[in-house]
Amino acid sequence: MTEFRIEGDDCPLADASRATSAVVDVAPPLMRDDGNVLLRFSSAPDDELSDYLDEDDRIRYLYQSHDGDRYNYRCLSLHPCVVHELVSAGFMVESLTYQNGNAILTGAVVGHEVMRAVMETAGETVGVKLERVYALRAEEENSIAKQWDLTPAQEESLRYAVEMGYFTVPREATADDVAAEMGISKSAFIERLHRAQHALFSQLFPEGHVDDNPGDGADD
Repeated sequence: MTEFRIEGDDCPLADASRATSAVVDVAPPLMRDDGNVLLRFSSAPDDELSDYLDEDDRIRYLYQSHDGDRYNYRCLSLHPCVVHELVSAGFMVESLTYQNGNAILTGAVVGHEVMRAVMETAGETVGVKLERVYALRAEEENSIAKQWDLTPAQEESLRYAVEMGYFTVPREATADDVAAEMGISKSAFIERLHRAQHALFSQLFPEGHVDDNPGDGADD
């Protein structure tokens, strides 16, 4: 597994996140035979982001839907992003997030030859910086993300929070500390963490039932 930080990308989503300060979570982009890129992404409700994309001449057939507290988008882009440089070299995208014009990209690289090709491509591509490399363990095939229907970014926020003591009493790390370690903003970390917690709790308590007589009312 590898993680890259991409700075200075001039693709539509990078520009939109820079102009509107929106945090955009993106599914792996798909290059079509006609040269257009199919983009699927989401953000917190943000009409400014929608308006910005709608006015971008590089974006075609923008479709927006609401899903609870998220805006989901689909569109075609006439402008490939830097990610495609790495994908062409053999990088398999698992998560991609744009914020303030920059991107955090995580994914898998299988085999030393592919790793070498990806690293060479990253080195030749302006604005791509390797953040970390770590081995994918067999047990991760049954990761918490797959068991509980979390996105990779949400799972990562939970792992960092637990490992750094964010949930301990008293806390051993603040939201600022965890966000800095992850290389993202505090607001992005908190948003991912809240979404991860909501996904977990919704599955643990699917009926959303709240006990009207919760014992003696003692504060645990």
